Amino acid sequence: MANVGSTRTWGRTILAVDDEADLLEAVRRVLSRQGHNVLTAESPAEALDVCRYYPGRIDLLLTDMRMPGGSGTELADQALRLRPDLPVLYMSGLYDASDDAQGASRWVVAKPFTPTSLTEAVDSAMAAHAGY
Repeated sequence: MANVGSTRTWGRTILAVDDEADLLEAVRRVLSRQGHNVLTAESPAEALDVCRYYPGRIDLLLTDMRMPGGSGTELADQALRLRPDLPVLYMSGLYDASDDAQGASRWVVAKPFTPTSLTEAVDSAMAAHAGY
């Protein structure tokens, strides 16, 4: 249970995107256990459809940096056109600072990550975003 005054974020809707189905399922399980509603997509195109058609608020885009069909930064740029206030957290095993798109609402969690490091990164990204 969250403590009063805690910096944890609970009950948010997260769109998780990764082309590795097993990793995507693990991310869904970890974040669901933290009380989040986790939407999943296995490609940038599928993620953009979720951004277009999901009727509720999406509180965080959690995306792999490199996927077939487009990069995480390209996905984020397109998703931000549809949902301008969407914070972005990248997952990457091959993170390179040159991959950074400019923007104060984007963070990176390095792969491989533990359940704790993933939840901490999610909490930090959402807590740092204006309005959270």
